[in-house]
Order: sequence, then C-alpha cells, then structure tokens
Amino acid sequence: MSRPRAPFRIIFICTGNICRSPAAENMFREHARRAGILADVEIDSAGTGDWHEGEDPDHRSADALREAGYSVEGTARGLLPGDFVRHDLFVCMDRSHVRDVVARGAPRERVVLVRHFDEGRNHDDVPDPYYGGRDGFAAMIAMLESSMDGLVARVRSEISQQRGGA
Repeated sequence: MSRPRAPFRIIFICTGNICRSPAAENMFREHARRAGILADVEIDSAGTGDWHEGEDPDHRSADALREAGYSVEGTARGLLPGDFVRHDLFVCMDRSHVRDVVARGAPRERVVLVRHFDEGRNHDDVPDPYYGGRDGFAAMIAMLESSMDGLVARVRSEISQQRGGA
C-alpha cells in the first residue's frame, strides 16, 4: 500500500490579507479546479502583518471577486514562522512582500511575484487597492486573472517534479 502524496502547498501574500492575497487565493482555487489539480494543492493566504487577523476579506475585494464569478472564502491572518517551512511556493503581490518574506526565512527560490506569470504585464506589482475606489479593485482582479494560467502551469510543473516527472 502506498502512502498518500503530500499536497503542493501554495500561499498568497499581501500586506493585510484582506484585499489582494485572499482574492488571489480564491481565484487560484477556481483555476486549479478547472485545471484538474485542485486535489493536489493546498491553497492559503496571509499578510505580512496581522492588523486584520480574523477579519473577512474587504467587502470591496469580495464584491469584485463575486462580480468576476468567483467565490469568496477566507479569514485574514498574518504570516507565522511555520509558514516558511510548510509552503512550497510563496506568491507575493508586490516587491515589498518578496523582501519581507525572504527576510523572514522563506527560501528565495520559492518566492515569486504573481505578475511574473503574466507575459503581457507592464509592471511587476499588483497595487494595493485598499485606499482607492472600486476601479482599483477591478484592476486588481484583472491583473490577477491575467496571471492565473501561467501560475497554474508553474504549479502543475512543480507537482509533476515532486512526483518524479510522472
């Protein structure tokens, strides 16, 4: 009898874990489902800070997700020391998150910017929409959406490598 395979663990990171990272988490969950890899991944999100610990996603982010056809799940939390050994891939929303996550102990080769999975991007960061209006949240969803296919391909490749190229 073979042992069950460990899931590939991916975590999305933003500042407070109420706008960008929970949106990316929910969007990736749906894209992983569509791609047939959902059973092989464990998906989470966290903030570099814990200011919003225990809160639901920002209502504007939740509204933008629903308008784009995604479900809304999640409760805000800050990064924990165990996250740095537990997760296989840290997907950051901007360069400040990359610096923070690496400085706190994540292996640099496992830390990426979500926008790097969008070949048509004109910049690397997903700007924080928190202090703006609805347009910023719609732009956030569009940026994340354009990164999902590339990210799914990366995760599918990582899963295949974990399984010895199967």
